[in-house]
Amino acid sequence: MVGLPEQHRIQQKASGGELVIQVAGDYHEHSSPAPESAESTADDAGAARSDGPGRPIGDWEPHDLEVHPAGPGRTGLGAGTFVRPVLPGYVARAHDAVLADAVRNAAAGYSELVVLVGSSSTGKTRACWEAVQPLADLGWRLWHPFDPTRAQAALEDLHRVGPRTVVWLNEAQHYLGDRAVGEQIAAAIHHLLVSRERGPVLVLGTLWPEYHKRYTALPAPGEGDPHSRVRELLSGRTLTVPDAFDTQALAAATALAKDGDRLLEDALTRARSHGKLTQDLAGAPELLNRYQHASPAAKALLEAAMDARRLGVGLHLPQAFLTEAAPDYLTDTDYDQLTDDWAERAFAELAEPVHGKQAPLRRTLPRPPRRPPAPSNAAPPAAGPVFRLADYLEQHGRTTRRHLCPPASFWYAAHTRIPHPDDLENLAQAAEDRHRLQWAHHLRHRAADHGSINSLSRLAELRVEAGDQEGAERLLQQAVDHGDTFAMIDLARLRVEAGDREGAEALAQQAADHGNTDILVDLAELRVEAGDREGAERLLQQAADHGDTFALVRLARLRAEAGDREGAEGLLQQAVDHGDTIAMVDLARLREEAGDQEGAEALAQQAVDHGDPFALVDLAHLRAEAGDREGAERLLQQAVDHGRPNVLADLARLRVKAGDREGAERLLQQAVDHGDPFAMVDLARLRAEAGDREGAERLLQQAVDHGGPNVLADLARLRAEAGDREGAERLLQQVVDHGDPFAVIDLAHLRAEAGDREGAERLLQQAVDHGTLGTGYTLNRLWPYGLDPDGAPTPPWQ
Repeated sequence: MVGLPEQHRIQQKASGGELVIQVAGDYHEHSSPAPESAESTADDAGAARSDGPGRPIGDWEPHDLEVHPAGPGRTGLGAGTFVRPVLPGYVARAHDAVLADAVRNAAAGYSELVVLVGSSSTGKTRACWEAVQPLADLGWRLWHPFDPTRAQAALEDLHRVGPRTVVWLNEAQHYLGDRAVGEQIAAAIHHLLVSRERGPVLVLGTLWPEYHKRYTALPAPGEGDPHSRVRELLSGRTLTVPDAFDTQALAAATALAKDGDRLLEDALTRARSHGKLTQDLAGAPELLNRYQHASPAAKALLEAAMDARRLGVGLHLPQAFLTEAAPDYLTDTDYDQLTDDWAERAFAELAEPVHGKQAPLRRTLPRPPRRPPAPSNAAPPAAGPVFRLADYLEQHGRTTRRHLCPPASFWYAAHTRIPHPDDLENLAQAAEDRHRLQWAHHLRHRAADHGSINSLSRLAELRVEAGDQEGAERLLQQAVDHGDTFAMIDLARLRVEAGDREGAEALAQQAADHGNTDILVDLAELRVEAGDREGAERLLQQAADHGDTFALVRLARLRAEAGDREGAEGLLQQAVDHGDTIAMVDLARLREEAGDQEGAEALAQQAVDHGDPFALVDLAHLRAEAGDREGAERLLQQAVDHGRPNVLADLARLRVKAGDREGAERLLQQAVDHGDPFAMVDLARLRAEAGDREGAERLLQQAVDHGGPNVLADLARLRAEAGDREGAERLLQQVVDHGDPFAVIDLAHLRAEAGDREGAERLLQQAVDHGTLGTGYTLNRLWPYGLDPDGAPTPPWQ
């Protein structure tokens, strides 16, 4: 198939649908130990468990696995006969080669997990479907957990998955992001991947970039860590799917169109210029056209739905909420022209399908629960019908409406019509981020009334800020009574501040008994600061006894600081035996300091094999600090050979320090060719130092195109310092256009320095509406009671 270089090509045979994978490269990152024999044949397939979940891959229809339909269903020769819509020809791109490598590893006996990350309708699910076709001939099964809900199905049956099974986690946020069981699902997947007797298995998932960013972000000091297991699971196992086809992929699609693929031929008439072919095939342009040309009432419903989804409301939007939220999206003229049946007519208009059998806003029927929910998780169901916004319009709203604050009718409808506590908590936080303090207050109280533990904790935090310690403890105690471990931790910290060390430790032990040992480690740190090393070690040992391997690492560090190297190594070895990569790195450092370079490198390699791609880099930095530049470069080269091209930038920096600028530029260019935006920045700096300002700016622009708009913000500051205010403003405006709201603040400062106070205030208001500044900025002095939805200062309220 056209579309990839010769060494990264997936070929589709015309007969039999057999997929032949040809991918060059030595690197394989395996999720489980190698089996006794890596051979897997069709004869072996009969040994696969048939009592596990799923059915043979060949029995699945791709649209049932949520592959977007590329055209409407067609009527066959018989009257009323329905034929499934055909799939357009498939064009392999760079990510398909990596995905094919994982499939080949699975077929050879190694369990694998790959999560494709990309925006809506970019071809993630289709790529997974094409990738698993070679496994169908080997007798593999495919399991798509979705009944009664995705998260419940996965949690209940992951332990039943047998060898040679593809676990299909399309839209993985519904599994890994579930507030109640997401962490448990991540742990179950991890257990599946590392259990040799259950493999090989292949776990495939898809995610939007914003969910991936949320799950992999490190928590700020003192904050909870709700996605720790998910973050660990995703580390090194995600694969980016680009939004658009590049020139090579468009050429391949054109060749298929010339060979008779009418779907591709039709889509290329619209998508050739921008390359967003998969979105076009999925019906996105028609959805956008329907939104842009909708009646005023229908457009108001869509914008209310877009705002609800981007601010954190779930997939299923109550009709009553949308109806009450819509009026303030209308102009006075359009509002005056509403008829009594305006809502019914608008919903009917939006239910009409577009190409691909998608509707802008469709009524949906959530699956009823098959068993009573746990009391703590129970949420009142939405009264009346619920609707779901089309994926592409949701994504469009997140982009085009990101600077807008919803009107008053939206917040009122949310307060009165949204029933789920998580949705209410998300909206309360969104209101607070936009300094709509009064609505944040009322939404958070309503969320707490509906059982939101997060809202109870946030309200307690506000009580602490107001000096009401007693009220804060009362709210946290309510959350503790619901079994929330983070509330136990917060309440324990309040007890520490109040001098009640015994009460704090009792709460810490309670949290540990519920599976959260973080507070025991935190209390141990306080003991260390107070000079009570013995008490600290006792608390760390308690955490370790509950299975906290980091507590073992921290205990080992205390032993090392006390000069007990042997005791430290013994504790670290315990953590290493449990697969803790931090312990592997720490133990490698101890071995390095002791002169055992071979042992240190073996431990660093072990950490890499367990999912820490930077262990070799850490060891290389130690070698560099010790003056062993040659040893450092050798380790960094090993990291590159293990598929970490971003390490090329580190290697280049060593070359720069050694005065080898030419070698550094050559390494950085390799990293740039791999799409590393940080390497683009480093290479741009070298070019700028060499006087090639045009080349430097071209590289910085390339870095922006790869997701780093803050690079231009840095360049803009340099322009401003050099007196080029006009150039600086132009660059900052580009950053704002790329979706970085913090650049709005920098641009406002430039306007203020130029005497344009009105323009500066307008930009700051834009940042507030986007939710950038929050209450931690100077907004409390400007608007102590918050802002109304229209941006006017809120009058004093209690």
